[in-house]
Amino acid sequence: MPWIQWTQRLQAIAQNGLTYATDKFDIERYQQLQDIASEIIATYTNHEFHEVRNFLTGETGYATPKADMRGVVFQENKILLVKETSDNLWTLPGGWADVLGSPSENVEREVFEESGYLVKARRLLAVYDRSRHGHYPETPLYVYKFFFLCEIVGGEPKTSMETSEIGFFDVDALPELSVARVTEKQIRRMFELKALNQTDFD
Repeated sequence: MPWIQWTQRLQAIAQNGLTYATDKFDIERYQQLQDIASEIIATYTNHEFHEVRNFLTGETGYATPKADMRGVVFQENKILLVKETSDNLWTLPGGWADVLGSPSENVEREVFEESGYLVKARRLLAVYDRSRHGHYPETPLYVYKFFFLCEIVGGEPKTSMETSEIGFFDVDALPELSVARVTEKQIRRMFELKALNQTDFD
């Protein structure tokens, strides 16, 4: 949807401008751009203007994509999925990357926290631009999604504050997915990339 791209561009211009601007009039103009981006999002969603404005102003520094880390874990040719408590839909375990953690440390932590399994990241399977892969709903954030092939080295299935169920699924018997986080096409591609020993991007 074009309004998402408009708000992403406006927010990036405003955020970058506020990072480097020193003139008080320029700062005011960049703040106005954030107001416009907030108004657009509030108009097209069920969020209030002040909620959106607080969210956008919370993003500081030079605007760069956020990193969403996803663990791809196989067992007997079935893939590990967790059921999110936020929407009662299934996804690959994962979430935002934390600072002071390497990519492998982040994805290993996410898998453990959401599934109970101790894993070792073995290979990068894919890096995708979220906006190009049919995820819904859209987000004002620009997101890169990283998919890591992980191997179970310990632990046991255990739910968390974020997950209510854990299971391994055949590619042709997937549960209802949280498409904000992962799509069926992506999961099918993970099976292919594992078999092909390849890495995908974009």
